[in-house]
Amino acid sequence: MERKESFLQYIRTEKRYSRHTVISYKNDLDQFSIWLWDNYPGVTADSVTPAGVRGWMVSLLEGGAATGTVHRKMSALRAFFRYLRRHGMSSADPMSGVKLPKKARQLPVFVAEESLDRLLDDFKFGDDFSGLRDRTIVEFLYLTGMRRSELINLRDEDVDLSSGQVRVTGKRGKQRVIPLSAGFMKSLQSYLSARSGEGLRGDWFFVTARGNKMYDKSVYNTVTRYLSMVTTVEKKSPHVLRHTFATHMLNHGADLNSIKELLGHASLSATQVYTHNTFEQLKKVYNQAHPRA
Repeated sequence: MERKESFLQYIRTEKRYSRHTVISYKNDLDQFSIWLWDNYPGVTADSVTPAGVRGWMVSLLEGGAATGTVHRKMSALRAFFRYLRRHGMSSADPMSGVKLPKKARQLPVFVAEESLDRLLDDFKFGDDFSGLRDRTIVEFLYLTGMRRSELINLRDEDVDLSSGQVRVTGKRGKQRVIPLSAGFMKSLQSYLSARSGEGLRGDWFFVTARGNKMYDKSVYNTVTRYLSMVTTVEKKSPHVLRHTFATHMLNHGADLNSIKELLGHASLSATQVYTHNTFEQLKKVYNQAHPRA
């Protein structure tokens, strides 16, 4: 569908959505088109009515899709239909009157402080290049709260050891600066020395043993492997370290606005979800400590 390809090009180049988001939107639109072909012959994704959108949503829910997944797919449709209207390709809004299912609030998963202390203080990653790099990746994600894609796209010029800060390029090209602790600076210097010793030079801060840019799956596997050694939480992804960073900061007195800026959130509402984790921790402490609890 020409209009779909035009839309994907638009969010890729003008909106600067991440590669993963573009792929996700494409898959959602393809899935919707196939469903329409099977259930509304002759109707396409750019000529559908609200009834068609509701029908797909119901089929997703009946098929066992989580409400969060349904919300994401509807978001892709909404963005596509908005694009068609703004560019004069359609005057209708098929999302009009479509009510989404209530999405259950899921608290962010995080790793306990003592578990990460055990990993970073006691575990031996190894003194070779790979060991120092893996440790630095885990520590970088935990100490800065950055996203996996942000870490992978770090360049040498983004990490300023002289001033103790890192410049992070987040979603849609928005940049923010995150301070680095003195102790972590030593870890970074050790990693860079090992990288230099291997003769691995280039633009990217984190590289493979062959000097290539780190890739998503490699970072994911690295974090999962090491977190599995110290925690039994179900999720052990790089994003869990981002949640852990925010939760631990909040538990130690950081204000929400500061955490919002460090995480690169567009609005405070996205950061407020971490207050629920803190409240659950307070309830646990209360129930354990109060004689009448």
